[in-house]
Amino acid sequence: MSETVQRKPRADGQRNRARLIAVALRLFVERGPDVSFIEIAKEAGVGVGTVYRHFPTREDLIEAAYRSELDAVCAVAGELLDEVRPRDALRIWMDRFIDHMTTKVGLTEAIRAVIAAGGNPFAYSRERLGAAVEALLSATAAAGVTRPELRPDDIVMSLSGIAMAAGGPGQREQAGRMLDLLYEGMRTRP
Repeated sequence: MSETVQRKPRADGQRNRARLIAVALRLFVERGPDVSFIEIAKEAGVGVGTVYRHFPTREDLIEAAYRSELDAVCAVAGELLDEVRPRDALRIWMDRFIDHMTTKVGLTEAIRAVIAAGGNPFAYSRERLGAAVEALLSATAAAGVTRPELRPDDIVMSLSGIAMAAGGPGQREQAGRMLDLLYEGMRTRP
């Protein structure tokens, strides 16, 4: 019997995949889900066959673009906790989340195409976001900055509401003020 050996993707293949995702994300946000694979390949500096090798369907590419954005906003929570005080990490991350949601709004039409094809791009969103917020809340509660009874899911839902109410690029200043209000409501009181 032969065994299939899983090889780690080559470095150039990983770079191509990352470039394709970044280009596709930008083009899907700017122009919608119908951007051709040829255009995406050309902007990414690869052949169209490379696009299909990594993403056999348009829905696969849209989902990968959405997930890469989600992964980035979740990963930055840990990075911020390593770089700045917990109180600052939480507030900075809240801004990054709004930026993520703004991108997600730009992907709405593309995400609808994935859902219509039977995909679920949100399958692990809530879990990933909850873990990122949990890390931030644990650090801020331990530092005495936020109330310990705060629940990550409540914070994610509150941030999502702010993004829906004032997440447009022209409303970024208002979103910042709303984030400040939410942040102050999360803080411990002397």
